[in-house]
Formats: sequence, structure tokens, C-alpha cells
Amino acid sequence: MISTSIHMALHGLLPLGVALMFFRSNWRRAWLIMLATMLVDLDHLLADPLFDANRCSIGFHPLHSYTAITGYLLMSLWSPTRLVGIGLLIHMLVDASDCWRMAGFAL
Repeated sequence: MISTSIHMALHGLLPLGVALMFFRSNWRRAWLIMLATMLVDLDHLLADPLFDANRCSIGFHPLHSYTAITGYLLMSLWSPTRLVGIGLLIHMLVDASDCWRMAGFAL
């Protein structure tokens, strides 16, 4: 339960930190755009079972695939889609940290 709380908090706090650090003049807009990328988790609705606490999202769900992550990286390099790409990469990093924890790697 604590791990889930930390996971959810990181999904909001890391984009906030990035917004404050790199998009200071427009941090609220940047943060909201990056928060909106959490909708990427809608692909979890395709899974059976819908939720599995011991399942690594990375490489399992379609929008969490390595191909999709490559697309998110490319999005982060192009100014019009930069915030969406960064938000998606942050999301994938937070999800990957759960995978690393499940695999026994301490962060």
C-alpha cells in the first residue's frame, strides 16, 4: 500500500519538479500537460486481469511498449510535442522503477 502511494505521488511530483525547474515561466501549464499524459494508463483496460500488482507495465501494455517509449523520446525532442513526450517519459520511468523494485533492484 505504501509502495502504491509513493508510485502515485511520483506520477504527480516528478512532472511538477520538471515544470518548476525547466518551464518556470509557465510551470502550471507545463505541469498540467504532463499530468494529462497519465491518460496513457488507459491501455491497462486491455489487460486481463485488469490489475495485477506483480505485473511490470513496461513491455506489457501497448502504450508502455518499447516502440511507444521510443516514440515518446522522439516527441520530447520536437518543440510542439515536447511537454507531452517528457510527461510520457516520466510516466514510463516511474512505472519502470516498479519493475526494477519487483526484480529486486533497490533505488
